[in-house]
Amino acid sequence: MITFVGGKVYKFFTELGQFFYLMLGVLKSLGRVFRDRMLIIEQMEHVGVNSLALVTIIGIFTGAVSCWQAAYQIKGLISYSYLGSATTKAIIIELGPVLAAIVLAGRVGASMAAELGTMKVTEQIDALESMAISPVRYLAMPRIVATTLMLPILVIYASSIAIMGAYLVAVLFLDVPSETFLSSFKKAFEFKDVLAGTIKALFFGVSISSIGCFIGFQTSGGAEGVGLSTIKAFVVAAASILILDYILWNFLIGM
Repeated sequence: MITFVGGKVYKFFTELGQFFYLMLGVLKSLGRVFRDRMLIIEQMEHVGVNSLALVTIIGIFTGAVSCWQAAYQIKGLISYSYLGSATTKAIIIELGPVLAAIVLAGRVGASMAAELGTMKVTEQIDALESMAISPVRYLAMPRIVATTLMLPILVIYASSIAIMGAYLVAVLFLDVPSETFLSSFKKAFEFKDVLAGTIKALFFGVSISSIGCFIGFQTSGGAEGVGLSTIKAFVVAAASILILDYILWNFLIGM
C-alpha cells in the first residue's frame, strides 16, 4: 500500500515538474511570436473561427435555460421584470466563461492532445528534434498563444449570444416587455463583470492549451495511448477549469 501511494506521489510530482519545464520552454519561445506569427494565426483560426458554430449553439441555449431557471426561482417572490438583471450577471461572470471553456476543452484541448500524441507515437516529434527544431517552439507555443488570445473573444461572444437567448425566452415565452428586460439588463450591467469574465477566460485558455500540449507530448503506446491521452486531456482540463474558477472567483469578486 505504501509503495503504491509512494509511486503515485512520485509520478505526480515528476509530471508536475515536466509540466513546468514545458511552460518554461513556452515562455522562452515567446520572443519568436512575430517570426512564428503564421503558425499562431493558423491555430487561432482552428481555435476561434472553427469553434463559432458550436459556441453559438451553446451560448443561445445557455441563455435560454438560465432565463427559465431564474424565472422558476423568482416566481411568486418578485416580478419577472428583474429577469434581465438576474440572468445578465450569472451569464457574464459565470456561465459564459465556464461553459464555453469546458466545451472548448473537449473540442480544442482534446484535439491538441490527439494531434500531438499521434505525432509522438509516429516519431514525427523525434524527427523535428533531429532537424534541430524545438517541438515546444514549433508545436506548443503557437497553440498556447492562440488559445489564450482567442478564448476571451469566444467567451465575450458566447455571453452576448446567451444574453440574446435569455432575452428571447423572456419576451416570447414569459411575456416580459422588451423594454423592461433591456432596462433591467442596463441596470445590472457593469464593465467590471465583463473584465472578470475575460480574466477568467485568459486563465482557462492557458490551462486548456497547456494541458492538451503536455499530455500530447507524454503520449505513448500507439493508437490506444492516443485515445487515452485524448480522454485524459479533456478530464484534466475540465477539472482545472472548475478549480481555477473557484480560485479566481475569490480574487475577482472584490473587484
